[in-house]
Parts: sequence; C-alpha cells; structure tokens
Amino acid sequence: MSPFTGSATGTKEWRHLRLTLDSGVATVTLARPEKLNALTFGAYADLRDLLAELAREGSVRALVLGGEGRGFCSGGDVDDIIGATLAMDTRQLLDFNRMTGQVVRALRECPFPVVAAVHGAAAGAGAVLALAADFRVADPSARFSFLFTKVGLSGGDMGAAYLLPRVVGLGHATRLLMLGEPVRAAEAERIGLISKLVDEGRAAAEAAVLARRLADGPALALAQTKALLTAELDMPLGASIEMDAATQALLMNSADYAEFHAAFTARRPPGWQGR
Repeated sequence: MSPFTGSATGTKEWRHLRLTLDSGVATVTLARPEKLNALTFGAYADLRDLLAELAREGSVRALVLGGEGRGFCSGGDVDDIIGATLAMDTRQLLDFNRMTGQVVRALRECPFPVVAAVHGAAAGAGAVLALAADFRVADPSARFSFLFTKVGLSGGDMGAAYLLPRVVGLGHATRLLMLGEPVRAAEAERIGLISKLVDEGRAAAEAAVLARRLADGPALALAQTKALLTAELDMPLGASIEMDAATQALLMNSADYAEFHAAFTARRPPGWQGR
C-alpha cells in the first residue's frame, strides 16, 4: 500500500457501481441493467473518485470495467442528466462537463492497465469509457456509437476527439464522431477499436483473463509504458526519446529488472514484485 494515501480512509461502499478486488485485479461493474447501465451524476462521480482512490492506494495492478445485463453502457441517462442539464446555468454545466472529462483522464492516467469488457451497447459516454481503456475485449454483440451530435452536441465530448483519431485514425474518427452511426463488432475490430474479439458471451471472462495476465506481470514496467504512451502522443521525437531514456534508467534500478536477470540465469520464471 502506498504511504501517501492521506488521512481519509478508503470508501467502503460505492452507491453507483460494484467493485470487487481479487489479488491485484479490480473489477468495476456498472450496475443499472434495467437502464442499460446509463450513467447518472453519481455514477460519474463514483468512477472519478474510485479511480483516484485505487491509484493512490497502490495495490491494484489491473482493472476490468464492464456492465451488468444486456449491454456495457448506453451513455448518459436521458432523464437524469440531459433533462437536468437543461435547467443548469453555464457554471454548473462547465462543472459537470469537467467532471465527465476527469473520469476519462483518470482512466488514462491511473498507474495500472484498464481492460473494458464490452458486450451489447457502448453508446455515447459509454463508448468513450471503453475508448479510454487500454484494452477493449468485446464479443460479437458489441456496438459502439458516439452519439453526441445526435443530441445536438459536439462529437468531441469527454476527450473523444483527442483519443479516437489516435486509435482508429482521423478518417474513421471523423465519420464516427460526426455521423454517430453504430459500429458493430466486426468493423470495430477491423479499424482497431476492438483489441480482441471473443466468442459470444465471453467478453467478461476473457477480459478477466487478460487482466490477471497483466496483474501478474511487471507492474512498474506496465505502468510506465502506459504513462509514456499517453505522454508521448503530443511530443516531438527528440523529447520522446529523452523521456524513454530517463524512464529506462529509472527502471534499470528496479527490483524487477534485477529479478529478470536472476530468473534468466537460473532458468526459472521471474517473480515480479512491481517495484
């Protein structure tokens, strides 16, 4: 556990999602199946705060994000969010939109890999949550829809205009964000939106297998790889190479680096410690 968690104790119960922990793997389940896991103000806030807590606490080495019932997440709740925002002033609207963006930043900046287990609808904000994960494991029922222009808003919501071109390219991103049409699993795999396409009904199980593989690996090396992938998106080559060099120099002083050499010499699997 990190020694820098602060004086407040961790949250014991989350009202708007379900959390389970298993030997370094956290599973976060959006649990409003009767609403296709539509997000409320509370769900956004819980995701933002949970990811921050897990990052500070330091024992989680991989996270699975999934949805209960028939789909992954249908986006923001039309009644609870869209209806409510019509009565908000500009300051309140800015606070809300910043909060949704903080969830995406937390997914990208948390020091452990995130695996989205996608089945059924991943729409609107749900599509962006999956997009912000490091891996998207999906079954053939998955369909991604970036619906923001369909409700009269910019397609560049929650960082989508930043992330999506970097995952699927500018041409595909333009089409998906402007038209808001659903992208089914086969096409999503073809354009790189899905990391792994699995058999029907197997997304959650296969995402858990991948998360366990990641959690059992060299956590510090994976955390730094994720950090570099995000940080170097906007860097020139020279700055990226310098950042890579500094990171490798630090990791070459790590216990895991020494453990690899010891394991290689002894012809045994390495026992990664994540430090």
